[in-house]
Amino acid sequence: MSYNCFIFGTKSEIFRIKANIMYFQEAIAPYAGQPLTQQLLLDILREYKRPYDKITELVKQEQLIQVKRGLYIPGAKLKLPPPVSFLLANHLYGPSYVSLDSALSFHGLIPERVFEISSMTLRAAKTYDTNAGRFSYTKMPQPYYSYGIQSAELATNQVALVATPEKALCDRIINTSQLQLRSVKQTIDFLTEDLRIEKSSLRQLDAGAISRWIKIAPKKTSLAMLVKTLNSL
Repeated sequence: MSYNCFIFGTKSEIFRIKANIMYFQEAIAPYAGQPLTQQLLLDILREYKRPYDKITELVKQEQLIQVKRGLYIPGAKLKLPPPVSFLLANHLYGPSYVSLDSALSFHGLIPERVFEISSMTLRAAKTYDTNAGRFSYTKMPQPYYSYGIQSAELATNQVALVATPEKALCDRIINTSQLQLRSVKQTIDFLTEDLRIEKSSLRQLDAGAISRWIKIAPKKTSLAMLVKTLNSL
């Protein structure tokens, strides 16, 4: 008798978990591909007496992955598309936009595959090592920060803020320690040998846009030399 009850209880528990997964999957399906904030989850789970405890349970059941406190993405059990790394980077720490080698690779300027997502922010520098990858943030001053940012559609219903190719390159020069560009030759060597950017790609960059940022940007002399070099190609 006790054995049968044990079997029944086990099957009931399995059924309950599967039912919960199906319910939760349906509830968050409209937000597929988006980072899930704690506030959103609390709204979805508002009928539970202890919604915070339910979120903890969902993490343990691998229906949710906690990226940081208050921010989640769908877990493997839900079989829903997670947000792409660039979109997650925007939400993880903001305001911010993806830049440096991450954006240069995204735009096809550098050949390397980038594993750390690098962003610029108005806040203090920060690095996150998460279950979804490593994300780093570098502080940039206003008003320079606000220029050269575009909305990039990365997947269905997934749009992230990413530096334009020109802004990503400027950010890279500004944030390369001890780099001071003083001649066209030195600049070409840095761009084509250190960064491995093809000259054909450099010719497509908008030097005029960079010229408009120089007066409000760090490393004005280096960026002016970048503009001179691009115009010489």
